[in-house]
Amino acid sequence: MRSPLSIRHRTCIALRQVLPDTQLLRCVIDPTDSARVIADPARRLPGRGAWISPTWEAFELAEKRRAFGRALRVSTPVDVSHVREYIAEHADKHADGPKIVRKTEH
Repeated sequence: MRSPLSIRHRTCIALRQVLPDTQLLRCVIDPTDSARVIADPARRLPGRGAWISPTWEAFELAEKRRAFGRALRVSTPVDVSHVREYIAEHADKHADGPKIVRKTEH
């Protein structure tokens, strides 16, 4: 675990918000396929990283703006399906707290 002094801040490629890197998902170009972007939650893969808030809204905005290719400095269109699948599986874990449903009895 990092000490509070070593928390790095990164800018989300979609929302343009500066956040601690622990709240963002790192994405990189696949080392075996230069046209594919993959999620790197462990932050261990080589190469330039693009940081995004792990939410559907941020992903859709980044995809619409073609922010992945620009942040990763790739001039050709990139396949972001792996990142889409990762966010689909993990987006609810990164939500802003638990969803509480309260029922009232009358």
